[in-house]
Amino acid sequence: MPPAPGVPQAPGVPEAAVPPVPHPLPEGAPPLPGTPPVVAGAVGAASAPPRRVLRAVARWTAAALAFGVLGTGTAFGIASLERTDVPGLATEGDGRWDYPELSLPALPAGSPRPFSPGNPAEIHHADLRELLLPAPAGAKPDKKLTGGWISTETFLDAYREQNRRSVAQLLKDTAPRHIAARGWTMPDGTTSRVYLVRFNSTAFASRMVDDLNVGSSAGTPLARTDTTDLDPTWGSANDIENLSSFVFTEQAPFGAEHVRQAYTLAGDTLALVVHERPGKRETARIPFQQTLILQNQLLA
Repeated sequence: MPPAPGVPQAPGVPEAAVPPVPHPLPEGAPPLPGTPPVVAGAVGAASAPPRRVLRAVARWTAAALAFGVLGTGTAFGIASLERTDVPGLATEGDGRWDYPELSLPALPAGSPRPFSPGNPAEIHHADLRELLLPAPAGAKPDKKLTGGWISTETFLDAYREQNRRSVAQLLKDTAPRHIAARGWTMPDGTTSRVYLVRFNSTAFASRMVDDLNVGSSAGTPLARTDTTDLDPTWGSANDIENLSSFVFTEQAPFGAEHVRQAYTLAGDTLALVVHERPGKRETARIPFQQTLILQNQLLA
């Protein structure tokens, strides 16, 4: 097809390479950014649009694409972070404690993690003391529960005196391999204790939970507790795969202190987490659940 009248064909340039002539903008409309205004009558006289116009359009197109990609990448990055990891979105003043960064302990060479496919018995091969949750910032360490091994008698102190003999018999029947514990007191007076009891198999750990009558009730009462029921604020969203947690809180009216407690069955290991606070105010829910979730993560 011959060139259109009034539009000269550049020598040596194929007809298809000639860009289309832009249509004139409506009268009074502002020009495109970086594009000179279209002068009436110039369309028919001009050859191809100036190269600087094409470059400007290309720059604007590239900028739009770049901002689109940047926006998408930023949104994906924020969506993949925890709320407290995003500056400006952190939840402040909710009472959570400042725990140090957690890491899993090293395993003996060739030993699998407790819930990996190569460990159907769900055995924790790591040092049990290394699986204990560290104390948060500002805590005063318990002189008896220092994060090391403890005796059966020390573990029995967690229960009411009149129930210790029966719990001692349960421990004798299930024969735990090790018991480790850590305790601390926070500036507001809240006392925390975390016990880890490792058995010879998952069956023995599960039997201990059953024999303590833990399930829909808190089972064998802990020391300094009165009426303890299931905590309705603990939801399934807080559960961790492969672990079973039983969470309880003391109901009003309670005695000289308020107690929250939880058992977690994690393979061959049973965890007991206790928070108690003296006075008539309840033990804070958020730091208790925070403590339990972090300890469960270490066991999982």
